[in-house]
Amino acid sequence: MTGRGAVGPGVSALVAALLLGGCGTPRSGDLGPAPTAPPPSVAPTDRPERTPTRAAAPTPPPPNRPPGPPTAASTGTRRPDPVTIELWYVRAGLLVPTRRTRPATVATSRLALTELAAGPSSAEAAAGMITLLPTGVEVTRIADEVATLRVPSVGDPSTRRLREAQVVWTLTQFPSVRQVRLDGAAPVDRADYADLLPPIVVTGPIPGERVSAPLVVTGTATVFEATVSVRVLDAAGREVATGFGTASCGSGCRGGYRVVVGWRPVREQKGTVEVYEVSAENGARIKTMAVPVVLAPRD
Repeated sequence: MTGRGAVGPGVSALVAALLLGGCGTPRSGDLGPAPTAPPPSVAPTDRPERTPTRAAAPTPPPPNRPPGPPTAASTGTRRPDPVTIELWYVRAGLLVPTRRTRPATVATSRLALTELAAGPSSAEAAAGMITLLPTGVEVTRIADEVATLRVPSVGDPSTRRLREAQVVWTLTQFPSVRQVRLDGAAPVDRADYADLLPPIVVTGPIPGERVSAPLVVTGTATVFEATVSVRVLDAAGREVATGFGTASCGSGCRGGYRVVVGWRPVREQKGTVEVYEVSAENGARIKTMAVPVVLAPRD
């Protein structure tokens, strides 16, 4: 006999079956299947997956090129300064100097002979300067301060000594040359041709040079009481400046001089620098050496 509050064995079995079935099979209904948990091996994330990038290919080396010449900046050295050489030309049968500035070279003797044979500039030619040196004169050897030269057998024989004097006075400006041997003859030096110099030699300014005040006039001279006078003329021949100085040696010997002259500012124009001796007899200008220049305003 069964009471009101007791549960029969059949009912108990049915309840147990329902409970076990609810745990093993997902329920369904109007809301659809119940959600299931993700597999434990997959971790939830809210960041997108990174796309793998391909490594950049190595840059090929540039094609082989021959190295260029080193520059002053790359080598840490500065360019050599230009070289200024003295050239001795002929004017009225006597030797007169001028100058050239050229790119630096170790072959200064060859450069000097090349420039000497090339002849004077237009300003130098206008001042009456010429060259008697033919092309093809070469220095074959420099040893023991003697330069040996090969000179072509050309030119007027009467001017041969002047040609030799041009070469000797030009080459002996260099410290490595004190004497010159021409065509196998005995070595000679400047003293052997000193008689071919004019009484007054002007080494500066040179013909055609642009000058301004104050102007420094230099050279050598053998004049009375060693007094050297200078004056500057403008394009119209008017005297714009005068001055005088004393050479390092008096009458009967040659000495160096240096005279400084100045003038009021002028417009740029052609002019002339005259260097001369004042005659002790009548005060006239004698032994005059005239150099055409360009007078410029003061820089």
